Amino acid sequence: MKKRNRKKKIVVIGGGTGTYTVLSGLKKYPVDLAVIVSMTDSGGSNRVIRDEFGLLPTSDIRQVMVALASEDSDELLRKLFTYRYNAGTGISGMTYGNLFIAALTDIYGDQEKAIEKTCEILHVQGDIIPVTYDNAHLVARYDNGEQVLGEHFIDEPKDGLGARRIVELEVFPKAKANKKALKAIQEADLIILSPGDLHTSIICNLVVEGIALAIRRSKAKCVYVMNLMTKFGQTNGFSASDHLLELEKYLGKGAIDFCLVNLTNALPRGVLARYKEEKAYPVKDDLGSGMGLKVVRKSFISKHVFEKQKSDKLKRSFIRHDPTRLARAIISFL
Repeated sequence: MKKRNRKKKIVVIGGGTGTYTVLSGLKKYPVDLAVIVSMTDSGGSNRVIRDEFGLLPTSDIRQVMVALASEDSDELLRKLFTYRYNAGTGISGMTYGNLFIAALTDIYGDQEKAIEKTCEILHVQGDIIPVTYDNAHLVARYDNGEQVLGEHFIDEPKDGLGARRIVELEVFPKAKANKKALKAIQEADLIILSPGDLHTSIICNLVVEGIALAIRRSKAKCVYVMNLMTKFGQTNGFSASDHLLELEKYLGKGAIDFCLVNLTNALPRGVLARYKEEKAYPVKDDLGSGMGLKVVRKSFISKHVFEKQKSDKLKRSFIRHDPTRLARAIISFL
């Protein structure tokens, strides 16, 4: 009897809409998916979750749950998990999904169990792994020596600081990696660093003790999906090579094997002007033949322009990668 070929294991690392996009495309393929999710968010509804409920942030976890929810799961339930309240003192801006997980945590007395049960309810296809269960906050040090505590204040910096460059990122207090995250990285065939805010969605995972070392030691190939736009306060004026050099500060040189870069900067009409108001610009591709890695250039941009919900108080991206095109390119590395 022939031995059945095991499914290839893909581990996606990140948080936010970029990770949601990657997972939405990959879940359509016969692969073993795991996602390591950032746990340092402190803005919007996560501020309430942390400060008033005393829990770890759940917004990024909620997004990946919806991304990986089976098509067999209840469509109304999936919509409920993304529903954001737009009225009510203290509840406006909160999502149903975050409150649902908070309620389950209260019932079970354990947030890890609540996440597990929520995945069962949504028929999640894949493993969702918080990068850590330690209660920690991001700390950024800028090139003028100033330090800022809290992801939200790094994400949306105060006047004058947004133009400075982040020279060091860490978590305080020190946080140890979830053992399940280390195991997933060790067993991976492919590791994906998803698009998203470079420091507050991607590097925030790499500064958790054990994660960067596990990636360096892994036999898996590592793929970075280059951002479409710069981010004021984090990657002002960054080119593609600047993004990679910043990642190498935490991962080590040569840790990234492939980079996916959008082939064209042609954006939907009117979007560039809106981004300009936020001091954000298309990322310039200056990689040439690569920096010791293979660069794959294709049109990865979605034609859809995304609008955030009125009750959402945080800044969101107008344009994103196309999940189908992105997944097709990622799968080709296997």
